[in-house]
Amino acid sequence: MDYDVIVVGGGPVGMMLASELALADVKVCVLERLKETTPYSRALTLHPRTLEILDLRGLKQKILSKGKPIPTGHFAGLDSRLNFSALNSSSNYTLFIPQHDTEKVLEEWAKNLGVEIRREEEVLSVRQDQKGVEIVAAGPKGESKLSAAYVVGTDGARSTVRKQVGIPFVGTSQTFTAMLGDVVLLNPPESNVVSRFSEHGLVMIVPVTPQMHRIVMIDRERMAVPKEEPVTLEELRSGLIRILGSDFGISEAYWLSRFGNATRQAERYREGRIFLAGDAAHIHFPAGGQGLNVGLQEAMNLGWKLAAKLKGRASDWLLDSYHAERFPINTALLRNTEIQTLLMSEFSPRMVALRGMLSELLHIPKANQLIAAQISAFDVRYAPDMDSPQHALNGSRLKELKLRLENGIMRNAYELLYSGSFLLLHLASDESLNDGAEWSNYPHLQFVRASLVEEAPEWDDVHTALIRPDGYIAWVVSRSVPEYLDAIKQGIRRWCGGYDFS
Repeated sequence: MDYDVIVVGGGPVGMMLASELALADVKVCVLERLKETTPYSRALTLHPRTLEILDLRGLKQKILSKGKPIPTGHFAGLDSRLNFSALNSSSNYTLFIPQHDTEKVLEEWAKNLGVEIRREEEVLSVRQDQKGVEIVAAGPKGESKLSAAYVVGTDGARSTVRKQVGIPFVGTSQTFTAMLGDVVLLNPPESNVVSRFSEHGLVMIVPVTPQMHRIVMIDRERMAVPKEEPVTLEELRSGLIRILGSDFGISEAYWLSRFGNATRQAERYREGRIFLAGDAAHIHFPAGGQGLNVGLQEAMNLGWKLAAKLKGRASDWLLDSYHAERFPINTALLRNTEIQTLLMSEFSPRMVALRGMLSELLHIPKANQLIAAQISAFDVRYAPDMDSPQHALNGSRLKELKLRLENGIMRNAYELLYSGSFLLLHLASDESLNDGAEWSNYPHLQFVRASLVEEAPEWDDVHTALIRPDGYIAWVVSRSVPEYLDAIKQGIRRWCGGYDFS
């Protein structure tokens, strides 16, 4: 094989996945048809859980330096904002950052890890057999054939990989279109952010840079325009006047786009040796800015599992768990965006009244936190593995535990996951586990003995926990388990490989 894995699509999701694989010393190549990183701002939001997974790899501070933290978000453009600052995390905000800046950070990380990135390479065909996958791609030097043990399609909504492998893209076609524009406003609105819903349509305006504003518009009079018809400045101007009463001196466009509300999901995320992630696996109306975030979280979920299989440390159940874990989460995401789309696209008096009622409900802290957790992906919890030790924490996201290591050094638990390995966290005060020599046959497993610096009631009974490379808890052994050592070994065999401790 030329590579262990070929990733088709070099956007943020593809770069994140390739980097995760490279962390595990997997030989990986990214094929991207574009000559360079997109120059457009495109997706503008990184949500709290995405910031946490970047923190798990030591990238958070770098990405923060290029964006602007915002403590609130929106649901369907309702007047009442979602309060992310109430979330239990140091990443309790959204980061306002143009997609091209996110892409550059992730591409630089991938290059530093040794990922081979081949630009101006368009995939023409994908064929697999029991031994591997062959790709034919066309580039500046003509056609070439490449082979790999596995291929992942992160190549967008029109995914060539998905089409070539014949995975159905199930769902609904678009029923209307909306517009967006990154434009110059000579007389911008006095408030930083504008969100207005009326019988004429919906408009949101946010500053991207001092010179550029993002306008998102659902104009009731232009909803039937085909997606393929280019947006014009005059079209945005007339919509602004109709909905807001002013065009704010709109004078120049950096980027204009029309998009629809088609909602589809790949019937399966795996077909033999081929996987899908990001927009190749699901599309939806961009309500709440969730699409890019979900794709990055998928890359984090798949990367370590694929690496484990390639290194001979996992059976097929682990690879199958990618679809099993992510498919229902994305189904819930599609329902979430469909609800928001409905609330944003019907301009009747009854909808105005319904939006007003929902805005009032979001003043209730628990209701606000519930929706904020959904949008931020803090509510994601994977089904516990019934073949591992059982505990209430199993399958949940690892929160930012402050730890004191046995040498007295203080650490955030996230810092211990920078390398992309499993973390075996031993919190019992006894000497029931040795210094880690027993785990030396697992180079991808880091053994850490520590104590909690701050109270965390849900961790009070934890003897030892196995943390997955993606920052979710594989299993916990309680202090009340009499045969805790056997339980720990059982869990490690299940998740980290089949080494016989005896």
